[in-house]
Formats: sequence, C-alpha cells, structure tokens
Amino acid sequence: MQRFETVFEVDAPPKKVWGLLHMPPPADAPSPRKVEYPGGHMEIWSEGDAKGEGLVRTCVFRVPRYLLSGGKARSWEVVWKVVPLERAHYRGVGKPLWSRGEGWHELESLDDGTRTRLTFVETYHVMSPILRPLLEKRVHEFISRDNHKLYLKLLSYLGPAKEISSKRETLPNPPD
Repeated sequence: MQRFETVFEVDAPPKKVWGLLHMPPPADAPSPRKVEYPGGHMEIWSEGDAKGEGLVRTCVFRVPRYLLSGGKARSWEVVWKVVPLERAHYRGVGKPLWSRGEGWHELESLDDGTRTRLTFVETYHVMSPILRPLLEKRVHEFISRDNHKLYLKLLSYLGPAKEISSKRETLPNPPD
C-alpha cells in the first residue's frame, strides 16, 4: 500500500480554506452536479448531510497512458468522518487498476486564526497481487503528484500558499 502526505500553509483563515474545499452547491444546481478541475472532473451524486458527511461522488482523473485507459481513471467515493473547519475523510474504489483509496485533509489554525496549515494524506492499494508490485507505486506517484498540484493551486486562490513538507512511503498491504 502506498501513502502520500503533504503539508501546506496558506495566508487565509481556516474558515475560508474549509469554504473553498467544501463549497455548498448553488441553489439551482442540477443533480448530479459536475465540478471541473484541471485534468478531470467530479460528479456529486448525493450531497450528504449539512456538514457534507455521506457525500457520494465519482471522480475522473489523470493516470499514466500505459494503463491503456486513455490516460483517465475513475473512482467512486464517499466522504465520512467530517468535522467542519477541522477534517474530512473519504474512502473509495477506483479503476482501471482496481484499487482502494482513502484520503483526508486536516486544517490547523495558525497565527491567531489568520493563517492555516492544511495536511493532506492519501493511501492507495492495488487489489491485484499480480499488478500491485508492477504498477502500484508508479501509478500512485503520478496520481499524488497531480493531487499535490491541485491543492496548491486551490489554496493559492485564497492567498500566498507554500508547501511545508511532502513524503511518500510504502506500507504493509492491508488484509483483503
């Protein structure tokens, strides 16, 4: 199983960072609603409760072309363990490499609430024991690099943002 963690600091209070990452749908939003982002899009099928817990989405995102999927992958995800202004988790499954993923972001108030530290963590586990040693690490590095760029771009809309740290690691495989 692969794990990626990155930490950013942004010159914006946690409330603004949370608001950017958890925007409520417009009143006239279609269902499902589509959110475009560089390299893909997200379709939100169910908004979840008032804090976003239970949100159900599919995500289309870039993957290496050698997977023979046209450079695109899809995941089906649910958001859970939401604590507004602090953290939100998601779990999902993806393809073309059938995989399990989990991720979360946590916000920490800095400088009396004028700045925010955002920690983003994601794990990725290819379910096939044959493809896992061949592709899991390389594909996850590709995906996490794009996620890292996306978070940095989003945060920069709120003010100056910088990466504090990033690390990748291989963990023991979870039980099947």
